[in-house]
Amino acid sequence: MRIFKKILLGILIFLVIVAISGFIYINSLKPQYSGNLELQNLQSEVSTYFDDYGIPHIYAKNQEDAYTTLGYLHAQDRLWQMELLKRIAPGRLSEILGKDLLVTDKFFATLGIEEATEKAIKNIDKSSNAYKFAMAYINGVNQFIDEGATPIEFTLIGIEKEAYELKDMYNIFGYMAFSFAMAQKTDPMLTAIQEKLGAEYLKDLDVVPNTKGTLIKSNSENIKALNELSNQIAQVTKRLPMPAFIGSNSWVVNANKTSTGSVLFANDPHIGYAQPSVWYEAHIVTPNYEMYGYHIAGISFPLLGHNRDYAYGLTMFENDDIDFYQETNNPSNKDEYKTPTGYAAYKKSTKSIKVKDEDDVVLEIKSSRHGPIMNGVQDEISHDRPIAMSWVYTQHKIEILQAGYKLSHSKTMEDVKQAASMIHAPGLNVMYGDAKGNVAWWASGQLYTHKEHVNPKFVLDGASGEDDPIEYLDFSNNPMAENPDWNYVYSANNQPDSIAGMLYPGYYLPEDRAKRIVELLEPKNNWSKESFSKMIVDNTSSVATSNVKVLTKVINYNKLNKNQQRAMDILQLWEGDNAVDGIAPTIYHRIIYRYLENTFKDELGDTLYSQLLRTHLIKRSIALQIGNDTSMWWDDIETANVKETKADIINASFIEAISSLESQFGEDIMNWKWGTVHTLEHGHALGAVKTLKPYFNVGPFETGGTEEVIDNKAFDFNDTGLYDIKAGPSTRRIIDFSDVENSISILPTGQSGNPFSEHYDDQAVMYSKGAFRKMKMNKEEIIETSRLLKVVPKN
Repeated sequence: MRIFKKILLGILIFLVIVAISGFIYINSLKPQYSGNLELQNLQSEVSTYFDDYGIPHIYAKNQEDAYTTLGYLHAQDRLWQMELLKRIAPGRLSEILGKDLLVTDKFFATLGIEEATEKAIKNIDKSSNAYKFAMAYINGVNQFIDEGATPIEFTLIGIEKEAYELKDMYNIFGYMAFSFAMAQKTDPMLTAIQEKLGAEYLKDLDVVPNTKGTLIKSNSENIKALNELSNQIAQVTKRLPMPAFIGSNSWVVNANKTSTGSVLFANDPHIGYAQPSVWYEAHIVTPNYEMYGYHIAGISFPLLGHNRDYAYGLTMFENDDIDFYQETNNPSNKDEYKTPTGYAAYKKSTKSIKVKDEDDVVLEIKSSRHGPIMNGVQDEISHDRPIAMSWVYTQHKIEILQAGYKLSHSKTMEDVKQAASMIHAPGLNVMYGDAKGNVAWWASGQLYTHKEHVNPKFVLDGASGEDDPIEYLDFSNNPMAENPDWNYVYSANNQPDSIAGMLYPGYYLPEDRAKRIVELLEPKNNWSKESFSKMIVDNTSSVATSNVKVLTKVINYNKLNKNQQRAMDILQLWEGDNAVDGIAPTIYHRIIYRYLENTFKDELGDTLYSQLLRTHLIKRSIALQIGNDTSMWWDDIETANVKETKADIINASFIEAISSLESQFGEDIMNWKWGTVHTLEHGHALGAVKTLKPYFNVGPFETGGTEEVIDNKAFDFNDTGLYDIKAGPSTRRIIDFSDVENSISILPTGQSGNPFSEHYDDQAVMYSKGAFRKMKMNKEEIIETSRLLKVVPKN
């Protein structure tokens, strides 16, 4: 008995030791929010106050000290996120995540972002504040890498920390620029559709078919090559462990439209959901500078920000800054391709890609005068029909770091405009409002023109030179509005008006959000922070209700059973809102899914249909195609000797939708609640491992909103009828210049990317409910409600 008791005691002591050791280890990994911290290269002490949501308010005597401190603090909360982001552009993900990411690495290594980074760094002015403050930030990041705790993700994966460099910052900019672009998903797909089905089918996709240009000769092998390239790009972007940038809303109203007589500013950039979320908030104050900013991991200057004088934000312009060119190989020498002046040799280079637990892979890159050959990335894709990618970002001078500095250090509206002019890619709408009453927006991005016959939404002819750009436009020709007489500016990724006598080619989103924003803004002249906070979570679609009228007009009500008639009644009374407890949204989206599949899949086939669903085109096409009674898409080409009509397809889609909902949720329609099928879970890169998912992922949450309403929540249609939300507002921020210290915001999960931090997910419930918290700027309030971390010079 004694021996047994000793064994039990030994086991108990062992468990206590393990528990204590685990407690100590976990606490050692937590971010430091109070106490003292020594940093090298500081000139003076920096007082950092962490507020009740973990946001640092950095009070320094000079900006270099402030940015050094910011770099350290950003790294202690987001080093894992920095690690992933910096590895995308140079193709280094499979080095830590394994061979499943090899295709993604090959793709990005081919784009030329690394080479563009080298040129940009070589040309930067080393005496500029932009460079000095960026290097101070990098110095702070590296001090945490050298001396701070190793994030749990590094330990679980088994990788070592490595120094952060200026090239990493530029490579992150390059990845962002590519993720903004839609052409890579669209141009090869559209060309394949045109070649497979003919130009007439494109009209209902809101695309002007390319019938006047130098046409690529059509055959089955060519369609196959285009299909493969389009599918490759879709798979590459799908595998990325970091969120992509997809859209945004912003509106700014001047004094004539507010109850306070001061400017109100709203912005909610739409980005793929992930954990940690995209933005890291930080408030910097020095004797001659103040900025409350939103930072991307690894980026020194905030891309969104405000102070007491002005606010700026971003939405995606959605202009076309990528063109694809099909090159023509020399039939007697595969290492040469045809140009307007004869055959020229492809430029060749190699890169070595490290793969975890595998041998290194050597990537051979071939480039034409237009850019890298993209369908040579995968061995199984035909090289006989090489398609080159011409991308503005890698072909023009990169001043994105300087632009970020100037955006966050402007003194006047003209300064912000100048900063916008320095961004050649990605295309962005820079939104602006200030305490003096000014409102404005500028479309940044290098715009260019082709000859009249060219439609850049298709793969172009690379051999003749006839499809090459003919002019690069000055920034003064970009869309913009400064203090317009209608008293507000807005952007919702929709097609902008032209000021250069042309509509700019792009992949603009449908009018739904823009229409709703104008519908709400136009009649009201007493806007307040409170009414803005309701508008930014508005989930009503006037376009959806218009679609319902068209759909229900051709459905034979008398031939429906009682439950189907009840569903029809609910739809017809629907006002377009997509609340979490709504019934109509569930019915509407199921009908739309069945309609899309019954209309488009027979002609396109599985691959092209799946790709079409993931582009902006399908969003723009629904209302257009539904309204076309004679559309070629209505006929089901798989039924012999029968020509289906609009009424046939819509009636079948409605009945199938109701039947599938009954099978899934029962016949009681009141159980078909939108929140049941429409859920948001913030996935961590390690959440793909089932045993780790509960510890790293945040959610799921039942939530309202939907595609293309102001509270925009993007998801993929699928056979399950369960819509896992992929993207949406990455923050919601409202700046009120009548009371700037009480402006409000929210993040999707929390400030910290450290799963052991109390601020890992402390905003998630608030966000899902459409709530807000204050962006504190009053020093007395900050000191009273925060924890102090004294950062002092080391040695």
